[in-house]
Amino acid sequence: MNLIIPMAGRGSRLRPHTLTVPKPLVHVAGKPIVQRLVEDLAAMTPRPFDHIAFVIGDFGPAVEADLLALADSLGATGHIRHQEQPLGTAHAVWCAEDLLEGETVVAFADTLFRADFALDPSADGHLFVKRIEDPRQFGVVVLDGDGVIREYAEKPEEPVSDLAMIGIYHFKDGAGLRREIGKLIDGDVRKGGEFQLPDALRALTEQGDRFLPGEVSAWMDCGNRKVTVETNGRVLEFMGDEAKVHDGATVEDSIILPPCEILPGATIRHSVVGPRVTVGPDTAIERSVVRDSLIGGHTTLDGVHLDGAMIGHHARVVRRAGDLSVGDYCEIE
Repeated sequence: MNLIIPMAGRGSRLRPHTLTVPKPLVHVAGKPIVQRLVEDLAAMTPRPFDHIAFVIGDFGPAVEADLLALADSLGATGHIRHQEQPLGTAHAVWCAEDLLEGETVVAFADTLFRADFALDPSADGHLFVKRIEDPRQFGVVVLDGDGVIREYAEKPEEPVSDLAMIGIYHFKDGAGLRREIGKLIDGDVRKGGEFQLPDALRALTEQGDRFLPGEVSAWMDCGNRKVTVETNGRVLEFMGDEAKVHDGATVEDSIILPPCEILPGATIRHSVVGPRVTVGPDTAIERSVVRDSLIGGHTTLDGVHLDGAMIGHHARVVRRAGDLSVGDYCEIE
């Protein structure tokens, strides 16, 4: 089984936190988003991954080495592919077209999810979806009377379905997807200036491929600061007893309300931290109250009262309150 992870997007909605690091490498509950996604998929899929391709921008050799090591840790061969221009979702997948063969999973690295990943062997593939109240900002699928996907709609103004595609796709044989994306590329078939993955899926469906919806129990977005903080809290809740104060962290005259992830080297004094807080390594928190927040590593918080905040790495925040969004290497006093 092959896994393709398109992750070359700029992450502009998550700025300032993506000014110094690509969005898939932003940490949630102590790990980069992409690492959590790949590890979760490896744990949920019925068969191990043989190859994992990361489709990235110019992230640098250190990031590439970390991604290849992630694949290796799961017993897979890692591959780096580059998407030099933002030409759409279908183009991102096409950048790893050599791995579009055999059983293939495509997972866009801006979302986390929970599902049993039950796969119907009679289906040609599965598109994982979540029922939502307002589907106007998402691509949705429409089912026929037998529960098979028959149509795709991108951000419909008039609701035609409440089943939003979450960016996780399973194909019994990726060769068909390779063929249809290739037609889009060769024919320069674009919408909004980009090659769209639903156009390839629609072509496969019209040719008779039978795609089923795979419903997820939880869909956790990481598209902007607010939802990323919420996702951090939900992941900590899913982790349960795994969320903890790690060895090497120091807690003095303080209260930790679980679930929390306090990483090694962190120091917390005269403070109340939690619930649903991640504190990065070597971060110092003093005389503060912090809840429902995501705090980076090597950061200093002194005299703050934070709720719903996202603070980057190597930052310093003194005597502030609220749902702050502070980027890496920034200071606020």
